[in-house]
Amino acid sequence: MRLPAFLLSRKARLAAVAAIVAVPAVTLPIVFSGHDGALPVAGGADSAYAFPATPDHIPDTPVRVNQVGYLPDGPKRATVISDSTTPLPWQLKDKAGKVVASGESQPRGMDPSSGQNTHVVDFSEYHGTGHTYTLEVDGKASLPFDLDPKAYKQLSVDSLSFFYPQRSGIAISDKIAPGYGRAAGHTADTHNGGDTKVPCQPGVCDYTLDVTGGWYDAGDHGKYVVNGGISVAQLMSLYERSPKASKARALRLPETGGKTPDVLAEARWELDFLTKMQVPAGQPLAGMAHHKIHDAAWTGLPTDPAADTQQRELHAPSTAATLNLAAAAAQGARVFEPYDSAYAEKLLKVAKTAYAAALEHPTMYAPDSDSTGGGAYGDSDVSDEFYWAAAELYITTGDKRYATDVTASPLHKADVFSRAFDWQNTAALGRLDLATVDNKLPDRDRVRQSVVEGADRFLKTMDGQAYGQPYAPEGGYDWASNSQILNNLAVVATAFEITGKDRYRDGVVSGMDYILGRNALNQSYVTGYGEKASKNQHSRWYAHQLDPKLPNPPRGTLAGGPNSQLQDEVASAALKGCKPQLCYMDDIQSWSTNELTINWNASLAWVSSFVADQH
Repeated sequence: MRLPAFLLSRKARLAAVAAIVAVPAVTLPIVFSGHDGALPVAGGADSAYAFPATPDHIPDTPVRVNQVGYLPDGPKRATVISDSTTPLPWQLKDKAGKVVASGESQPRGMDPSSGQNTHVVDFSEYHGTGHTYTLEVDGKASLPFDLDPKAYKQLSVDSLSFFYPQRSGIAISDKIAPGYGRAAGHTADTHNGGDTKVPCQPGVCDYTLDVTGGWYDAGDHGKYVVNGGISVAQLMSLYERSPKASKARALRLPETGGKTPDVLAEARWELDFLTKMQVPAGQPLAGMAHHKIHDAAWTGLPTDPAADTQQRELHAPSTAATLNLAAAAAQGARVFEPYDSAYAEKLLKVAKTAYAAALEHPTMYAPDSDSTGGGAYGDSDVSDEFYWAAAELYITTGDKRYATDVTASPLHKADVFSRAFDWQNTAALGRLDLATVDNKLPDRDRVRQSVVEGADRFLKTMDGQAYGQPYAPEGGYDWASNSQILNNLAVVATAFEITGKDRYRDGVVSGMDYILGRNALNQSYVTGYGEKASKNQHSRWYAHQLDPKLPNPPRGTLAGGPNSQLQDEVASAALKGCKPQLCYMDDIQSWSTNELTINWNASLAWVSSFVADQH
C-alpha cells in the first residue's frame, strides 16, 4: 500500500522549515516475532502500519496549524501565539518557498483554555493544492502541511484498522498488520484457559462462560460491555451514514474483500463478544449482560496479552451493560440483514431479550468501587441507556411499544447535546439515529431539528475559541477531552447530513484542526500523523517507550488528550496547576492524559471518515 504524500515526503517537509533538521525514518525492532514472519516497524512505504519515527525534539513554533493538511475547498485557519495587540503579517509559502498568499492576522487576546495570547490567521481563500506548505507569521514558520482533497483518506482507513490489533482471542497476523503480529491472547491454550471458561467473581454466579473474542478495551486486557457498546455502535453508524463509501473502504483485517463490508466485519468481532456476555437462559438474571470481564488484579507494563497469567473473572450483570447489548444488537440486526439474515435474526433476538431483562431489573447499577484489575465503568443513571436501546429497537422493528418507550422517556425532549456523548452518556446516540435512519416516529421533525440546534451551539462554541475547538467546559478539561471534541463534531456532521448546509461540513473540517496540531501544545494527538505526533500512549503491548523491542501504537491511534484532573502520578507531578489545554504529556505512564481506547478511536474513525467521504 502506498503511504499518503504527507508521510512519503517527510524529509522534504522537514527541510522546508529552516529551523528543522531533516531526520530520516528509522527501523524499529521486530515485534512479537514468530507470527507469519514478523516484519520490522519501519518508515518504508511497503508497510501498511509503518510511519516515520517522530523526532524526540521538534523545535517549537508559535504558529499552530493542522500538521496533516487542509482541504483545498475547505476552511484553513491557524492560531499564533503572540503578545502583539495589533495584526501581524503572514505569508503562505509553497514547497519551493514561493509566497502564494498573504495577509494579516486577527488578534484574539488571551485564550483562557491555554493562558496564551493569541492571533488567528485565516487563509481559506487560497484554493491551491500541493505538499509541504508552511505558514509564516511575523517571520516565524509553522510546521509543514499539505493542501490535499484526499488529506483524510488514509486516516479514515488507519483509524478503523486500529481495531484489528486490539482483537482478543485471535493471533494478529504480521502480514496484515506489519510489525504488530503477536500470539492470540486469552485463548484455551493460555493461562487459566483464557476467556474460554471464565468464572464469576465469588458470590456473583455459579457458572462459567466462553467470552472469547471482542476488542481489548484500552491499554489493559479488560473487555467492558458499556465501552464496547458505544464503540461498535459508532462503527455501525459510520456504515449507516454512508454505505457506499464504507463498502469501498478497504481495511487491514483478515475478512477484507468478503461479502460483508470491512467496517461491519470488524464490528461483528465485537458484537459476537457482546452477545457472549449475556446471562444464559435458565440462570438467575437470564437475559441480563455481565458488566465486564478482566483480570483479578492489575498487570504491569509491558505485558503481552498471551503472557497474562491472571485469573479472568466475570463481574456482576448491570442494567447499563444489558441496555448497551440491547442497543448494539438491535442496530446490528438491521445493518447485517442484507449480508447475513440469520445473524441479523440472532442479534434481534438477543436485543429483545436484553431489553426485556433490563425492564425487569432497571436498577442494577455498576459501582465505581469495582476497580481492581480493570476499570470500574460505574454508572448509576441508566435513563440514557434505556432511551438509546428503545430507539434502536424501534428503528429496527417499527414496533410501537418501543416508540412508546422512546417518547415517554424524559430524555426525548431534553437537550441531550448539552455535553459530549460518551460511554456514560448515550442518549445522543439514540437521538442521532432517530434523526438520520428512516423511521415513522411521530415527532421526527422535532428530533431532527434538535440535532441542528445542538450543532449550532457547538459552532458558536468554536467561534469563541482561539484554537477553534467545539469544546469549552467549565472547570477544566475532562478525561478523554479529544474524544469529546470528536463526538461534538459528529453532532455537527449529522446536522450537515440533515440540512446539507456547508457551514456544518466546514465546522467539522475546521474542528479536526485541533486534533491534528492546531492547539496550545502544537501536538497532533494521532499517532503517525503530523511532525509532532503522540506516540507513547498508555498500553501494555504498544510499549516502545519501556521496551525498544515493542512497537509504538499503530498509525491512526488517538490519544485521550488534555485532562485537568491529572489522576496519574506522572502527570500530576509534572503538570500541576496547568491550564486546561496544557494538561497533557506524551508519556506511557500518564494513563489519565495519554491512554488509548476503542471508543476514542471509534469517534476518530467516525469523524475522519465523514471528512474523507466529502471527496
